[in-house]
Amino acid sequence: MDEYLPSSPNSFALKPPVTKDISREAPPKDWPHAPVHRLSEHGIYFVTAGTLHKQHLFDTPAKRDLLERMLLSLAKKSVWQLEAWAVLVNHYHIVARGAPDSVPMGEFLRELHSRSARELNRMDGVEDRTVWYNFRDTRLTYQYSYLARLNYVHRNAVKHGLVPVANQYPWCSAAWFERTASPAQVKTIYRFKIDQVKVEDDF
Repeated sequence: MDEYLPSSPNSFALKPPVTKDISREAPPKDWPHAPVHRLSEHGIYFVTAGTLHKQHLFDTPAKRDLLERMLLSLAKKSVWQLEAWAVLVNHYHIVARGAPDSVPMGEFLRELHSRSARELNRMDGVEDRTVWYNFRDTRLTYQYSYLARLNYVHRNAVKHGLVPVANQYPWCSAAWFERTASPAQVKTIYRFKIDQVKVEDDF
């Protein structure tokens, strides 16, 4: 799995957003009955995706290995720097930083969901089963919100009662983060409270 891990983060900071005149542009249309995705500009995103009907489809270590491996490798291929991730039995969270040459986030996630669904269905011996329901994304523009969500994702397995300490959960970024970030970075991010982070995470 180590060859799929992202490089060590140089810093955890939001760059000033690029501004442009949108006064003459029509606002995007928000279609009902689905999360609104505005991923046309590169930035830092918090993403949550869940399985259809919250089914526990990734219910074995091998299946979670599959999803985490695909997530890490496709993020690298799509030029998205993962700064935090957590893979669980029926959902995942990521914090990802874009770059000028990043594949659009929507394309990256569609490829991840398509490929992981095909492979999972092959493992389970079923055909044409819908695995993923949808994904929700938030572009992070405030430093506090960004750092709190980094901590939220690193510690998501603790929130769900799976482990007492985040770095004991194999399918998340906590152990990688503690190994690659500086002690000061780890201390800073882990001190942010996550009990008030508003995330749809009732899985």
